[in-house]
Amino acid sequence: MFKDYNMNQLVLPLDVEIKLQEHDIAFSIHQLVESIPTEAFAPFLQQTGCPAYHPRMMLKLILCGYTQSAFSGRRIEDLTKDSLRMMWLAQGYQPSYRTINRFRVHPLTKELLRQCFVQFRCQLVKEDLIAQEAIFIDGTKIEATANKFTFVWKRSIEKYEASLVEKSNQLYEELLQQQIIPAIEQEVETQLSITELKQVAEKLEEVVADYTERIEQSEKAQERKQLRSERKTPKQQWKQVNEWITRKQKYERDFAIFGKRNSYAKTDPDATFMRMKDDYMQNGQLKAGYNLQIATEGQYTLAYGIYANPTDTKTLIPFLDEIERRYFQLPQHIVADAGYGSEPNYEDVRNNRKCEPVIPYTHYRKEQSKKYQQDPFRTSNWMYDEELDTYICPYQQKVTFRYESTQEDKEGFQRTFRIYECEDCTGCPFREKCTKAQEGKSRKIKVNENWEQQKAYVRTKLSEAKAGTLYRQRKVDVEPVFGCLKANLGFTRFSVRGQSKVENEIGFALMAVNLRKYRWKRKSSSSSSFHTSKNRNHLMRFRFFVWTRTIYVPASFHFFETN
Repeated sequence: MFKDYNMNQLVLPLDVEIKLQEHDIAFSIHQLVESIPTEAFAPFLQQTGCPAYHPRMMLKLILCGYTQSAFSGRRIEDLTKDSLRMMWLAQGYQPSYRTINRFRVHPLTKELLRQCFVQFRCQLVKEDLIAQEAIFIDGTKIEATANKFTFVWKRSIEKYEASLVEKSNQLYEELLQQQIIPAIEQEVETQLSITELKQVAEKLEEVVADYTERIEQSEKAQERKQLRSERKTPKQQWKQVNEWITRKQKYERDFAIFGKRNSYAKTDPDATFMRMKDDYMQNGQLKAGYNLQIATEGQYTLAYGIYANPTDTKTLIPFLDEIERRYFQLPQHIVADAGYGSEPNYEDVRNNRKCEPVIPYTHYRKEQSKKYQQDPFRTSNWMYDEELDTYICPYQQKVTFRYESTQEDKEGFQRTFRIYECEDCTGCPFREKCTKAQEGKSRKIKVNENWEQQKAYVRTKLSEAKAGTLYRQRKVDVEPVFGCLKANLGFTRFSVRGQSKVENEIGFALMAVNLRKYRWKRKSSSSSSFHTSKNRNHLMRFRFFVWTRTIYVPASFHFFETN
């Protein structure tokens, strides 16, 4: 016996909501978006034109699409037609892929995503899923949707610009000596600006025009031939100066795009060329990408940021600023790996934010080894006399203090070093192992007292039980988020261009990872906080009156009868 199956029978549709499973992710998305205050959607309201789709609905659809690994506007549009959860969230509407893509990259959507993360964190706190005593920070690089061969390097532009400046200055001096053009009042003595090059081009154009007029007025063939020969040089110079003007304008645009970066992609100027982990050819190939920074707790992403700097060291301070400004107040402990350990970062976390950095420095693990601690040529293992302010080298020579030196990096951070010099390295049997200084010169060492104090503080902090536990927890808290994002969700490459649009897209992807994990945890528990009493009543009625699920109507029945 088979269950009744007849394609000629009419099946009346019921409410799509009762067809969803009890712990379906659509309910999590619905409650999250509905928790966003109404004021956040006010900027989307327009008084003129065709009524727009409600931003709540659009936000739900895109979030639901990303949870199903649908990162294309066309794919999300298809899901609104054949996915039960998307039909329920859209309530019968079917926005086109153009509408979906426009909303996804809209500048105002960034605030809605921020609200999503804030409300999601509030829900986690309410359910005691996070302790709020620490955040775990880490970064990963994600490839941009840019051609990997359309790169522009800052060093190359600087080299070409220097060559242009040298040639233009040489030509200017020649024109002055030949008295072809008068002297120009320069803004900078070392080079000609674009305005000054245009003045040189105008003068050369006048010279060329004068030669042309004389050629046209001359009646002698030999004289015209001579004038054409004389006109050839200034005409070539005029063309050359115009070419330099175009190139100099391009170089200025390039430097404006570079900012503090060393490269950018022509197809996505906000993307920087970085070394990716998926280097299949093992040749260190660079790809255009963005540096994603996230702050997690309980394997949930609580905040995120996109940066063009490929190194994590210089992203910590701006990322913490963004967290405090847009998401939440920083907890007591800031936990990160050794890639974030630097003097400016320690000073900022401890002094400016009054938090405790659980961040090892680069050589922290190396310093714990016996080989490092027993190496006599490591200055950290030398004996130090505080009264005389001297070190004792392996050859038992005194390394005395000479002077202080202050250095400033590109970010404007100043470091103060105390310079010590050995009294005499002559005849030292350990010279080759101890120093690379030339013969006749003694070894010098630089000591940054502030940095040494910070390293001592970190060593003490990491030796504590609580800080050590938090640091060990970092690997199992923040790293799985990247694994879920790239391996489970399949998000390995951006599909939009420009940092503002990229920030929106990665916000949708990270929130999708949060919702999938939250739904899995709620499904494994006995109760669900996302189901309302109305939803439960619908499900109860559905189970009790299961026979009302399908109403059969004879195929011969006609809705409209004619006399």
